[in-house]
Amino acid sequence: METIAVDVWLYGDLARFAGEASQGSYAHVQFNVPVGTTIGDLLAKLNMTTKERGITFINGKLSSMPGLQPDMKTTLKNKDRVAFFHQQSMWPFQYRHGASVTEEMRDALDGHEDHGLHHSYKK
Repeated sequence: METIAVDVWLYGDLARFAGEASQGSYAHVQFNVPVGTTIGDLLAKLNMTTKERGITFINGKLSSMPGLQPDMKTTLKNKDRVAFFHQQSMWPFQYRHGASVTEEMRDALDGHEDHGLHHSYKK
């Protein structure tokens, strides 16, 4: 089976999903996963539900945030870097509008009435 390498960073309390690789406030793990692996598959490999994560970046591009997670079916590529931030992670509001985003995230934001520009989320 052909595999790809994926570089994964977990921040805050999400570091616990890395097991022994956890450094307390963050974790860095590298996986070899089958070609065709998605973000949803990666979350399953980590035993983490999608609702536990806050914002997510793939190669520095915003792919998910609380209440808007269009990246579950995004297929990962060799040497992709994925960063999962915990729900309490602060991301300055003023940066959201100009942030680099994945194509799936752009489509999801364009489909929302407020285009994702709000400062609080409902649980």
